Amino acid sequence: MLQLKYLQAYSPALQDRVRALIAQDQLGIHLAQRYPARHAVQTDKALYLYANEIKQMFLRNAPAVDKVVYDSKLDLIHQALGLNTAISRVQGGKLKAKKEVRIASLFKEGPPEFLRMIVVHELAHLKEREHSKAFYQLCEYMQPGYAQLEFDLRLYLTQRDLLKQVQVLVS
Repeated sequence: MLQLKYLQAYSPALQDRVRALIAQDQLGIHLAQRYPARHAVQTDKALYLYANEIKQMFLRNAPAVDKVVYDSKLDLIHQALGLNTAISRVQGGKLKAKKEVRIASLFKEGPPEFLRMIVVHELAHLKEREHSKAFYQLCEYMQPGYAQLEFDLRLYLTQRDLLKQVQVLVS
């Protein structure tokens, strides 16, 4: 039986439906039909502006974000798709915390809905540190349909892994 590492928290019945899509070679087609567009946010500067626009709409009182960048090592090293950190530095005898958001580079090529979902997720951590009910309510407020997007992103990552396995077998 095919292990679905990104879908382990979901019901066996749902996992079986996904396995059926994979067996029929329909998962990629399903995702391409549902998310046909690609976004234009390709540089770190554009990503910073994009994230700050979302922050200004929903989290005006949250701490400022000093840096937002794509990180090519993120999903390999941290087993994460986004990372929200505070880096403390001494400036003029004072300790200042710089807020940074790192987004896995794989989102450069993905649909705009997935980029927005991961940016919303990381920005929500400015207000809610833990993955609690309040955190997910904030995500849903900032991005209606957040839970469905998160599930579809897990399908996208599953399809991406399947394509990598095929490439390894071919080469």
